[in-house]
Amino acid sequence: MTSHESSNDTEPARLIADAVLACPDVAALSRGPFGTVATYLPGAFVGGVAVRDDEVEVHVVAHYGRPVPEIAARVRDIVTPYAGDREVTVVVDDIDIGAGVGA
Repeated sequence: MTSHESSNDTEPARLIADAVLACPDVAALSRGPFGTVATYLPGAFVGGVAVRDDEVEVHVVAHYGRPVPEIAARVRDIVTPYAGDREVTVVVDDIDIGAGVGA
């Protein structure tokens, strides 16, 4: 694999992260319960997005309010154009209830 190919393999992770973070239902990306969900780049990583040969796995912290399945579906719709032929897996690791909710 050339360095150009490597660069092209990692670019989708950054694009996916930016697109997912722009979703109003997403509070943050999550690296998963063991901190391992990431795409590793030379000298850096994109946490919460794992781009693999056959799958894109995205872990998020969702804002409280909408049903979790709806949020996951919305994130999947956002990621799909960047995934190519890869399957898209979305995991909601946590819910951000925000200040004052339930008080």
